[in-house]
Amino acid sequence: MTTYILCIIAIALVFDYINGFHDAANSIATVVSTRVLSPRTAVLWAAVFNFAAAFTGSLAVAKAIGGGMIEQSIVNPNVILGGLLGAIVWNIITWYFGIPSSSSHALIGGYAGAAVARAGLPAITWGTKWVQTLSFIVISPLVGLLAGYILMVAVFWLFRRSSASRVDRFFRPAQLFSSALLSYSHGGNDAQKTMGVIVGLLVSVNGSFAHETGWLHHLYLPDNNTIPHWVEVCAYTAISLGTLFGGWRIVHTMGSRITKLRPVSGFCAETGGAAAIMIATHFGIPVSTTHTITGSIVGVGATQRVSAVRWGIAGRIVWAWLITIPATAILAAISYFILAAIVKL
Repeated sequence: MTTYILCIIAIALVFDYINGFHDAANSIATVVSTRVLSPRTAVLWAAVFNFAAAFTGSLAVAKAIGGGMIEQSIVNPNVILGGLLGAIVWNIITWYFGIPSSSSHALIGGYAGAAVARAGLPAITWGTKWVQTLSFIVISPLVGLLAGYILMVAVFWLFRRSSASRVDRFFRPAQLFSSALLSYSHGGNDAQKTMGVIVGLLVSVNGSFAHETGWLHHLYLPDNNTIPHWVEVCAYTAISLGTLFGGWRIVHTMGSRITKLRPVSGFCAETGGAAAIMIATHFGIPVSTTHTITGSIVGVGATQRVSAVRWGIAGRIVWAWLITIPATAILAAISYFILAAIVKL
């Protein structure tokens, strides 16, 4: 059992890496498309600020994932691994097709699907965290859209007497700040989701399997109220490395296919998206950074004219958002049934 637990922790960190790889576009697409930073410099910049969140961020999202959404008594290593496998498969599929879906909702859907496969609908802890999470599928892109739109309108008014070239010269360095803020908020919200899953695993094996796993027992946790420092460091390291080797297919979609961006619009999109994500993180809501920044980019584009936004591309992205949780739940349920047949716990 020791080897199995360690393998699941490793796979959780692989998911975290894929999360960073998949969601690198959230942090760098705008700053790359406006040519403020080269692609290689941008991913390094984003990775540094992803990791910086480890030192100042809260742990509210990790605690929500670890014990606020699934009935802890039915969670076992097969449920955790089934959920992770469902989320990983979905992330790879959407990365291949260049669709910026939500890694956060992939993990939540996978975790829920595997738990339901084991114990039915009572496995879901229906309550505030589920209401917030499902509501923010709609709310987060709308908040991002509104924030991006308002910031862009405010900038237009403040710089109404300035030439376009002067505005660009001002906002090129300013976009370094906004992209750093977005990367920080992305790391602060998304790394915590993997932390929550690892904590859920360590809590689940504290009772039933502690006597079977030798030296690993000292890592087990009685509840999800304490997040070990080694879990934090590992999670932030994995997501930062994933960002460093970012998924370029999605960068193209986010940075140029939704709407054409300039440094000023990139700054407004990143700042608006980051503000929305940081508010959600403060309240422990596992929000999708992908949804939020996409909405912000659409809001910025809409200030020019409605036709400036490629609504066909935006529509494909919205459909991916809507089916992510049910799709990953199905994939995770299948994974759980296979695991349960192979690994007897």
